[in-house]
Amino acid sequence: MSLVTVPFYQKRHRHFDQSYRNIQTRYLLDEYASKKRASTQASSQKSLSQRSPSQRASSQTSLGGTICRVCAKRVSTQEDEEQENRSRYQSLVAAYGEAKRQRFLSELAHLEEGVHLARSQARDKLDKYAIQQMMEDKLAWERHTFEERISRAPEILVRLRSHTVWERMSVKLCFTVQGFPTPVVQWYKDGSLICQAAEPGKYRIESNYGVHTLEINRADFDDTATYSAVATNAHGQVSTNAAVVVRRFRGDEEPFRSVGLPIGLPLSSVIPYTHFDVQFLEKFGVTFRREGETVTLKCTMLVTPDLKRVQPRAEWYRDDVLLKESKWTKMFFGEGQASLSFSHLHKDDEGLYTLRIVSRGGVSDHSAFLFVRDADPLVTGAPGAPMDLQCHDANRDYVIVTWKPPNTTTESPVMGYFVDRCEVGTNNWVQCNDAPVKICKYPVTGLFEGRSYIFRVRAVNSAGISRPSRVSDAVAALDPLDLRRLQGKTKPHSARAGLPVPPAGQNQTSFCRGWAACSSHVPEPNLILYGLGGLFLPQSVVGSGSWQRVNAQTAVRSPRYAVFDLMEGKSYVFRVLSANRHGLSEPSEITSPIQAQDLSHWVAPIVPSAPGRVLASRNTKTSVVVQWDRPKHEEDLLGYYVDCCVAGTNLWEPCNHKPIGYNRFVVHGLTTGEQYIFRVKAVNAVGMSENSQESDVIKVQAALTVPSHPYGITLLNCDGHSMTLGWKVPKFSGGSPILGYYLDKREVHHKNWHEVNSSPSKPTILTVDGLTEGSLYEFKIAAVNLAGIGEPSDPSEHFKCEAWTMPEPGPAYDLTFCEVRDTSLVMLWKAPVYSGSSPVSGYFVDFREEDAGEWITVNQTTTANRYLKVSDLQQGKTYVFRVRAVNANGVGKPSDTSEPVLVEARPGTKEITAGVDEQGNIYLGFDCQEMTDASQFTWCKSYEEISDDERFKIETVGDHSKLYLKNPDKEDLGTYSVSVSDTDGVSSSFVLDPEELERLMALSNEIKNPTIPLKSELAYEIFDKGRVRFWLQAEHLSPDASYRFIINDREVSDSEIHRIKCDKATGIIEMVMDRFSIENEGTYTVQIHDGKAKSQSSLVLIGDAFKTVLEEAEFQRKEFLRKQGPHFAEYLHWDVTEECEVRLVCKVANTKKETVFKWLKDDVLYETETLPNLERGICELLIPKLSKKDHGEYKATLKDDRGQDVSVLEIAGKGKSASPLKVLCTPEGIRLQCFMKYFTEEMKVNWCHKDAKISSSEHMRIGGSEEMAWLQICEPTEKDKGKYTFEIFDGKDNHQRSLDLSGQDRGRLIGGLPDVVTIMEGKTLNLTCTVFGNPDPEVIWFKNDQDIQLSEHFSVKVEQAKYVSMTIKGVTSEDSGKYSINIKNKYGGEKIDVTVSVYKHGEKIPDMAPPQQAKPKLIPASASAAGQ
Repeated sequence: MSLVTVPFYQKRHRHFDQSYRNIQTRYLLDEYASKKRASTQASSQKSLSQRSPSQRASSQTSLGGTICRVCAKRVSTQEDEEQENRSRYQSLVAAYGEAKRQRFLSELAHLEEGVHLARSQARDKLDKYAIQQMMEDKLAWERHTFEERISRAPEILVRLRSHTVWERMSVKLCFTVQGFPTPVVQWYKDGSLICQAAEPGKYRIESNYGVHTLEINRADFDDTATYSAVATNAHGQVSTNAAVVVRRFRGDEEPFRSVGLPIGLPLSSVIPYTHFDVQFLEKFGVTFRREGETVTLKCTMLVTPDLKRVQPRAEWYRDDVLLKESKWTKMFFGEGQASLSFSHLHKDDEGLYTLRIVSRGGVSDHSAFLFVRDADPLVTGAPGAPMDLQCHDANRDYVIVTWKPPNTTTESPVMGYFVDRCEVGTNNWVQCNDAPVKICKYPVTGLFEGRSYIFRVRAVNSAGISRPSRVSDAVAALDPLDLRRLQGKTKPHSARAGLPVPPAGQNQTSFCRGWAACSSHVPEPNLILYGLGGLFLPQSVVGSGSWQRVNAQTAVRSPRYAVFDLMEGKSYVFRVLSANRHGLSEPSEITSPIQAQDLSHWVAPIVPSAPGRVLASRNTKTSVVVQWDRPKHEEDLLGYYVDCCVAGTNLWEPCNHKPIGYNRFVVHGLTTGEQYIFRVKAVNAVGMSENSQESDVIKVQAALTVPSHPYGITLLNCDGHSMTLGWKVPKFSGGSPILGYYLDKREVHHKNWHEVNSSPSKPTILTVDGLTEGSLYEFKIAAVNLAGIGEPSDPSEHFKCEAWTMPEPGPAYDLTFCEVRDTSLVMLWKAPVYSGSSPVSGYFVDFREEDAGEWITVNQTTTANRYLKVSDLQQGKTYVFRVRAVNANGVGKPSDTSEPVLVEARPGTKEITAGVDEQGNIYLGFDCQEMTDASQFTWCKSYEEISDDERFKIETVGDHSKLYLKNPDKEDLGTYSVSVSDTDGVSSSFVLDPEELERLMALSNEIKNPTIPLKSELAYEIFDKGRVRFWLQAEHLSPDASYRFIINDREVSDSEIHRIKCDKATGIIEMVMDRFSIENEGTYTVQIHDGKAKSQSSLVLIGDAFKTVLEEAEFQRKEFLRKQGPHFAEYLHWDVTEECEVRLVCKVANTKKETVFKWLKDDVLYETETLPNLERGICELLIPKLSKKDHGEYKATLKDDRGQDVSVLEIAGKGKSASPLKVLCTPEGIRLQCFMKYFTEEMKVNWCHKDAKISSSEHMRIGGSEEMAWLQICEPTEKDKGKYTFEIFDGKDNHQRSLDLSGQDRGRLIGGLPDVVTIMEGKTLNLTCTVFGNPDPEVIWFKNDQDIQLSEHFSVKVEQAKYVSMTIKGVTSEDSGKYSINIKNKYGGEKIDVTVSVYKHGEKIPDMAPPQQAKPKLIPASASAAGQ
């Protein structure tokens, strides 16, 4: 084998010469070698057989000499056998060799035939090729002529069409072109050539018969661009283009590519040599802060490999500007995290922040927006601070300051700005301009050469001055050449003595609103003179011929100077003089004339026009993408401000607080489900444009996209030929309802997937038929909605197709969770498809912490429900669950382990609320602001979806849903739940118990049958002449209210007998009867109707109640008649004079000369020495020495033609019969009583409080009857405590009765007890109330007016002498009855009755009136004292 030279890395392999690469040749060589070996063996055998006889004889002789004949014969026999064997072997070898030779000859003949055939075929091919070549050569000269005849430039038949797609969808651009030669097509994206190799798999370019396509696979926001196709051949070139807009639909975070801002970050110039893999673990999100606050943007990451001395490089960008550390920002990178900290935020810091981790392995980045709102203004209504302060053209005493204006969404427009400067190293701020400058550019002069300054700006509007902006970087007041010389960038030049040289070059003039800046070229370095002192700037009005220095006092050190206060309408020219200590130079060339009135129109920019159409599109659950057309006039634009407003309001708020330089912005921080309107303003140095047109109303919710993949594929049953599979719905439906699912299958050892269902299947369970028993299968599922088919799920586990025959049930499936709170959650599942040999009787639920090993069973006994509330979990921990079904044969196979669940309530979790609407309908309501167009409310009772339309009605409007109870009763008691699909597990539940249902039904009854509240029930009042007034007062009456009076079931109307009127402003309805007689006994009722509300009040005047009113009316009528003639204004009473004489006194009124007055004693005329003087109105009778003979009945009479009147006074000495004072508690307050054998109001009695005489009033009323005198204290207060004295004078002695009410207060119930209680048997009843009294009252409980024997069944507790409770444990039907509590002390008390009704479990709740506050019954002080 010849030597072959091979590379070093292949020397370990075997290599052969080219001659050994033919299999047939190797075979022939092997045959030749075997033949040669056979011939060699044959020749050796022949030489052995031809040995000489002498040699055999000698051998035999030698043997005979040593062995006998027998042995010799045996030896001879053996030799013959050996000779025979050799002969047989030689014949076999010869036959085998002949066979091989014949086979070799045959194969050689076949080989020769093959070679001959190959030669023949090669000759034929050569002949055909020669003929073909000859034909091509023959037609070559014709082809050029033919091509020239059919050649033409490219022509596009079908142009590209624009597309708008959702993120992660594919888009195909197609167009048709024709031309000859065939055009070459190249594709461009925003003018850049598309290279398939740069992004493998991203683009697919095809061309078939003139139809050219560009397919963009899984488009994202970066693919939003203008795509062009250029077709070129030798005769021309054509192009077509189309726009592709990719919309983003969802995301908790906003990566840089999804922001959609036209920002391109520069490529890093230095890339670390080491390859690192970077994976972000935690990322900073969209952040909202206020000026003056601090914030840190931080990302934690996993860097592989983790090298201590070598790390990738971290870069921070704001928009497209690389950030560096400064006094405002600090950066940190290491220990697996990168952070950017702001010590004091300003609006300058607002923008899109990007963190880039650069290594040889590539660039990993993350972006999010930082919003910085204005700090609270120093003056209400003042604008926000300006921002982006920059200094330009700094010179020896001159610098130009520029800034960006603030957004004034809610404030009044900015009128101007103040510029302040401060010398570095001091804190003395000096205002540079006396009047506000109206544009965002100002030349600051008067600086001292060689000093450094910082600047700030404040905005001014009609309300006040804003906070100052962030200070600028320090600027040195130096000539740029001097500054470069100090920095070592230029060499100093020598100066010569002498007059200065005039400023060289043409003078230039720049303008801005209100001022002009003149500039000139200073002398060249080689012309600088020793001691150059400055420049002077003369100005002249065109045509005047005179020059006036603008800076006459101080020379200008800078080659630029601002000239103010130019007169409008006049033209000016300028020139410049150089000066030093030797004198002035010659003037420079004169500028061209400039007219002041043209300054603003010529150079100063104008306010930009308003932006064009504003479009808002959905982005995420909390953000919206806003795009707008650029304004027609974009003069020196600084950016745009975007404002938003909730639809239906006019409260505009700024979306960005720093101008953005592009016409697309993502507005974050919006409320999910809310509707917004947007507008845009353009900004330049002059000010802000008008507001653009408002956008259409848009609802904040995620954009539509294909659904996410289903998951949790489970095998539910198998019969050996089919499998039943179940799966869970996708976590995100893509904003559109899921229309169904597609399922694919394949055997494990196959590569290709096969479709199971050609049309989508809506249920999440499907039976796959036509399977092979014993084979292993795997499945994957994809969901479909209006946007298309989503990504398929991951392949399932390997399921073996073998029949299930176990007696236990199969696994439960579709484990879902709802109502996840801080320590509990509710778990739901579906019953097994395979139930085993007997029905499923219950379930066990197991759980464990994620990554823990041991399962814990929640329920010790099986639950028949397919839901379970799991409580007592630890907040913040993650758990997994499983379910095991049970039948009569045992516990079945556990379900698949659920996905991990974090036990923690979501922020802003809402619960179901119960209420009653305006029509009185009872409902359960739930709000969800996170819902999308695909979200649906699902109401359940006992976690089974409600489908009973006869008992329930569901109404959903927007993000609010209500479940109405049509005919509420006790069958509606239970647990109600609601869940919202296509959200992150939004759900809630509500337990409707008997107490809550009773409350709702009472409220519903009040709304369906409303009542008009009354301030005062129907009452009566007696006037003079005996008139009776019946009246009541309502809380409020509308002008449409109606009413009627009913007396003894007969309606009465307004008449002379019944005068009825109503004052609807005060709500008073009254009826006045002039003559109240015996026929008016009965029931009086007033009915009021006001819309749906009704009210009724009745007053019963029957029996004693009627007699009292009638007597009072008759008395008032008689009094009126009495007072029509002479009458006593004060009845006869007595007192004692200083001479110890008894004087009988009375006062008279309405007398005249004819009126006769008489004194009578015991009906006998009592003569007096002098007649009383009736004109004085006082009549007196003196009894000098009162004795028993003077005892008797004294009368005073008045009489004339109009009538007569009598006053009687009995002097009998009965005062000693008065009893001690007693206290009686009444509904109005406290009554002090003194009982006597005889008492009239004419007796001389006095009531005193703390030795002060009491006069009758509304608070303290004095009165009495024939046997009793009383003092009524209405609504007693602390001031009414003290000693009360009752005094009565019997004509001789003064008698007193006293009672001390200091610290006295009867026992009473403050509140807490209802009048009726309904409770189910077996429950525990607890009656709790609060009592009060001074001294502390005694509390006694009764049942059916019998004392309660305390035991374990009945227990009573009194705490702090005021909190009283009675507990009945395990109530039974025997506990039904009337329970009473007596609260009393020595000053009185109350008795309260409570009716307790006990019903058995399953019985209908007794129909009883709604419970009211129990009404107490008063216990008088006498009874209380007697009890004590």
